[in-house]
Amino acid sequence: MKIKILFITLLFFSGISLNAQQAKSTSPAKSSDVPRPKLVVGIMVDQMRWDYLYRFYERYGNGGFKRMLNEGFSCENAYINYIPSVTGIGHTTVYTGSVPAIHGITGNDWIIQATGKTMYCAADSTVSTVGSDSESAGKMSPKNMLVTSMTDELRLATNFRSKVISIASKDRGAILPGGHTANAAYWYDGSSGNWITSTYYMKTLPTWVSNFNDQKYPEKYLKQDWNTLFPINTYLQSTKDDVPYEGKFAGMSSSTLPVKTSEMLSRGMGIITSTPHGSSLTLDLARAAVDNEGLGADAITDFLAISVSSPDYIGHQFGPNSIEVEDTYLRLDRDLAKLFSHLDTKVGKGNYTVFLSADHAVQHNSGFLADNKIATGVFESSNVLKQLNAELETEFKVKDIAKSFSNYAVSLNNAAIATNKLSESAIKNSTIEFLKKQQGVAFVVDIANAQNATIPAVYKEKIINGYHPERSGVIQIILEPAWYSGSSQRSTGATHGTMNPADTHIPMVFMGWGIKQGKTNNSYNMTDIAPTISGLLRIQEPNGNIGKAVNEALK
Repeated sequence: MKIKILFITLLFFSGISLNAQQAKSTSPAKSSDVPRPKLVVGIMVDQMRWDYLYRFYERYGNGGFKRMLNEGFSCENAYINYIPSVTGIGHTTVYTGSVPAIHGITGNDWIIQATGKTMYCAADSTVSTVGSDSESAGKMSPKNMLVTSMTDELRLATNFRSKVISIASKDRGAILPGGHTANAAYWYDGSSGNWITSTYYMKTLPTWVSNFNDQKYPEKYLKQDWNTLFPINTYLQSTKDDVPYEGKFAGMSSSTLPVKTSEMLSRGMGIITSTPHGSSLTLDLARAAVDNEGLGADAITDFLAISVSSPDYIGHQFGPNSIEVEDTYLRLDRDLAKLFSHLDTKVGKGNYTVFLSADHAVQHNSGFLADNKIATGVFESSNVLKQLNAELETEFKVKDIAKSFSNYAVSLNNAAIATNKLSESAIKNSTIEFLKKQQGVAFVVDIANAQNATIPAVYKEKIINGYHPERSGVIQIILEPAWYSGSSQRSTGATHGTMNPADTHIPMVFMGWGIKQGKTNNSYNMTDIAPTISGLLRIQEPNGNIGKAVNEALK
């Protein structure tokens, strides 16, 4: 009897043990079983030229740009591989590994060819503002982006357990990197001084964001004014502070520092984005997001997308050779060091991966170049468009046939062409012949026939990559190097959008988990960032990706 009881007891416990083993073998593997960093931080610096990494290197501290270069891996020859080089496209391309021909973001704005209406890259009339009384500021979402981003693919790979937060003072700088599935995207509303979002993401702001807004940081920063970080006579990498090709703040008699932002408070909180304080404010919110959203706090990889927009506003106003821009980057270097130190503490040094890039770079001001005997000029786009339409009206008896030169491409008035039964081919030929004769124009290309154009192959590639038939013009204008579209009557500051290296040579630096230390002078494209990070995370690359991973950067 005892033997029988002992046998039944052993059988019972054997069954429990077997069931436990079976349960363990069929349970899902932990995310930590797949080697990944706890957090990925993408940093886009709006309008950052690659050479800023080295132009101000001697004055950087050890914790920001220098840390990335000395601990991480830098692709020294990374380029934008499409035209035009503008903010909306750049952010989309970095995060999708794709180009406008595929991802559909063909500019900050574009003309819908079928209707002739203008579309803003992040516009969405079906959603509403969250966090401000401004109705228009929050009518934004990523719906115009036609592909997935690497942030989407991370969410998909973890069954949406990964958290994605995207932050920028520009709406498009926050929305497009976050992709379609971000938990949240936050951007700055200058009319209220608040960080806001849209109902695409949530119905109300999280308590921590509301509390952040309640601290009134923009007002506190603006009361500090904008003085140079170091004595102004030590800014040896810049022109003198008061030159005619630097823009002025409204109401100021000169473009010199210091800028008394404390005296501008009555104009609203939007002014902060045109000062280095805007960068500090953005990274303040980024650190708060790490703390309050628990980013990188568990085994499920999270993603924090940050775009620092203020350098773009400052660069447009003062130009890349100004003391204002030099001071902006010296201050940003300190802000980045503060962010990295915070991540070291919260997530753990070696537990996170960071990449640094830019959406585009920037041209030198034509006045600055002319003063230094370098060939340059400004393409008077508005005047040329009027002259072109006068020529076309004389030939075809219809007004305003050419609708726009937006994004360095000619969009035609397709409705007028159809109504009057005009020949589009004949109009394009006449337009091309007219534009070829204009000063500063190097090439004019019928985009539909770009592959057969007698222009350098790299130009063909950029034109084709930038062309989406529903959202792009039909004739590409390529200016001479150092020329750009604008008005010579208001030629202050600087701009971008062309395909030459001043606009298209961008930083591409990786640091942290899974990244080697080193540099390469091999050529890479902006599209190569997304497949590199996707490979590092062992996730599918975005569905429109055409880039190739920077394998030499990966351990």
